[in-house]
Amino acid sequence: MGLEWIQPADRLGALPPYVFARLDELKLKARQQGLDLIDLGMGNPDGAAPRPVIEAAIAALEEPSYHGYPPFEGTAVFRQAITRWYQRRYNVSLDPEGEALPLLGSKEGLTHLALAYVNPGDVVLVPSPAYPAHFRGPAIAGATIYPLILKREKGWLIDLSEIPSDIARQAKVLYFNYPSNPTAAIAPRSFFEDIVAFAREYQILLVHDLCYAELAFDGYQPTSLLEIRGAKEIGVEFHTLSKTYNMAGWRVGFVVGNRHIIQGLRTLKTNLDYGVFSVLQKAAEVALSLPDSYIAAVCDRYRQRRDFLIQGLNELGWQLTPTQATMYLWVPVPGGMSSTDFALKLLQETGVVVTPGNAFGEGGEGYVRISLIADRDRLGEALRRMAQANIRFDSLSRQ
Repeated sequence: MGLEWIQPADRLGALPPYVFARLDELKLKARQQGLDLIDLGMGNPDGAAPRPVIEAAIAALEEPSYHGYPPFEGTAVFRQAITRWYQRRYNVSLDPEGEALPLLGSKEGLTHLALAYVNPGDVVLVPSPAYPAHFRGPAIAGATIYPLILKREKGWLIDLSEIPSDIARQAKVLYFNYPSNPTAAIAPRSFFEDIVAFAREYQILLVHDLCYAELAFDGYQPTSLLEIRGAKEIGVEFHTLSKTYNMAGWRVGFVVGNRHIIQGLRTLKTNLDYGVFSVLQKAAEVALSLPDSYIAAVCDRYRQRRDFLIQGLNELGWQLTPTQATMYLWVPVPGGMSSTDFALKLLQETGVVVTPGNAFGEGGEGYVRISLIADRDRLGEALRRMAQANIRFDSLSRQ
């Protein structure tokens, strides 16, 4: 007798297939067929974490005291490193005793925050396209999600004036993310001032995802939500060490901001996990203390890849302009093709993996996200294969 009579909870059935899991299945089949894949799909940085970070982890592993359960609120020294980083980067003062909380990566925290604060039926405002955790976390919590459809002609910025006042009055939480995954859009400081004023007027909890705080180019400096007067009264900000420090698999992130909101998340997490392994917190402390020269080198690497790939795609008929932050390009698909169809065509005909834009919500249809996670030799090979397969924006648009 099988287990067909055991059905998963409705909250699980309401979730669409996670696109990255589906991509993994397709990639596995392609590899089994002998295809040499150039995987530009996930935001998975290439290379190892910085050597000082690795050495700090090795040294901590040798200390027996690091092998027990960590404090639920994280180690004091890591929380202090977080608040020092904010002071140095943004001139924002935070109390390490209540305004900073280590996480098992920002994805975990973003999702669990929804479980801590969203009741079934609560209205949650989420941009579309957006990082999937911004809408999947609320969906798991049973939220009524109101998508804020972003538009290219508005620079992929949320247009607060388009949110109906009755929806704004019902809304409990607003997730947002600049510099943006997947669009690579940036927001001026005035936007942050406007969204804080909006949230204060309608008493909405603001959740800002600042995962790409340090991956900025050409003199651009991203804004922290917490720089804005009054933001800490109604908001929190998430950050991760995955991208800048090549620590994606280490699963270390943190949330900062309003201590009341953070305490609610902490309370939930005490019932779900024991926090980040103390060895990883020690390594993360070292990462946040690395000199600016390390950050400059990382940004320069991604800037060079950005320039190289944009030039190559433009030679294939696209008309892309340089992004100012993140490790992504947000690329329109040729006319008449869906995001999924174009991504599958690339995979099957060239072995180049990209992420279809509809994976990031309905507002992402018509685009694919390309991650700058390969060196220029591999990016060049990807461009060569596309040219050989006649995958050009202009030629495909005429078909």
